[in-house]
Amino acid sequence: MKELYAQLGISSAVYDFGKTVEDSLKERFEKFDKTAEYNQMKVIHAMQKNRVSEACFGASSGYGYNDLGRETLEQVYADTFHTEACLVRPQITCGTHALAIALFGNLRPGDELLSPVGKPYDTLEEVIGIRPSNGSLAEYGVKYRQVDLLEDGTFDYENIRKAVNEKTKLVTIQRSKGYQTRPSFSVKQIGELISFVKKIKPDVICMVDNCYGEFVDTIEPSDVGADIMVGSLIKNPGGGLAPIGGYIAGRKDCVENASYRMTCPGLGMEVGATLGVNRSLYQGFFLAPMITKGALKGAVFAANIYEKLGFPVVPNSTEPRQDIIQAVTLGTPEGLVAFCQGIQAAAPVDSFVTPEPWDMPGYDSQVIMAAGAFIQGSSIELSADGPMKPPYAVYFQGGLTWEHAKLGILKSLQYMVDKELVSL
Repeated sequence: MKELYAQLGISSAVYDFGKTVEDSLKERFEKFDKTAEYNQMKVIHAMQKNRVSEACFGASSGYGYNDLGRETLEQVYADTFHTEACLVRPQITCGTHALAIALFGNLRPGDELLSPVGKPYDTLEEVIGIRPSNGSLAEYGVKYRQVDLLEDGTFDYENIRKAVNEKTKLVTIQRSKGYQTRPSFSVKQIGELISFVKKIKPDVICMVDNCYGEFVDTIEPSDVGADIMVGSLIKNPGGGLAPIGGYIAGRKDCVENASYRMTCPGLGMEVGATLGVNRSLYQGFFLAPMITKGALKGAVFAANIYEKLGFPVVPNSTEPRQDIIQAVTLGTPEGLVAFCQGIQAAAPVDSFVTPEPWDMPGYDSQVIMAAGAFIQGSSIELSADGPMKPPYAVYFQGGLTWEHAKLGILKSLQYMVDKELVSL
């Protein structure tokens, strides 16, 4: 095995260091196995309950009326996530698009949007209008307010209570850390926050950005009071097979409101051809608990590797996992670039490409991204990225198998060692 890793560019010192770390993680890995087994049974039960058949894999075209596969898949998602309804569509291009559809569908001019978890993910800033952009919520008269987290990364309940008012229509809660080094939130924490907000204003809509969090726990935000839960199919629930798409799950009225924004008023969920992708969406969802498990093992491995070398990591090497993202604060632009170039070099696709920082749409600084993926931008596949600004933190996620995630981390470390940015 060591010789094979050597052929992939991993030195004896890096391999031995990684092996020592891996051997210490057997107990953690067993817990991930148990969670994945529970979630696998949950998905299978939903598929059997809804009588998934070969007919569900057929393609529809044009308007897409009476698409059995589409309608059954949406019920499978709804039953798995314990919600009244769900949109699962290839017409939703990404997670940001899914969030925008849910926001625009459920907010009206004069309403107020509140983020009680601080700054949202970078690409949502233009959707909301924090950074001016054509067609933003701000241009449609939707006000925005946020309450920053306390210094320890917990909710500022006192100021959240003050922020909720008669115009607060929707509260958006981002489960994952995004491009921040704060902790991601557990489903339990999200449930406590939702309960707190609902006691102040019972009719407020609570939406959770669940990207990177699906199947990490045995419960989802929809199990603890979320009215809408939103995610991307090229992250956890697509299982690495979904070629595109997003989902919006939750209360029937909220999902229907979103559907009128996805298509148009009067048509909503009734239209939207699946164009032959149903099989991949079903099979990806079936595999998602196991794929997520591999990504979680990779994230914990990365946390332990880099923490031992003195780098700040969030979450740390022993904390429970709330999503598949591992943040490592590298401290220098050279470290961030080397890490991402190592991840790229471990990819099965485009391993020969050297990633460089660039002006990516939707971000306020240059971003470097490593993503040698079968599906463009698929962050359930092995990937790493980060903004080229202090503290020069990298965000590592994915890996369709634990073994590939392991190689990626070792390769990132090898690049850091070779460039004399770290010593073992």
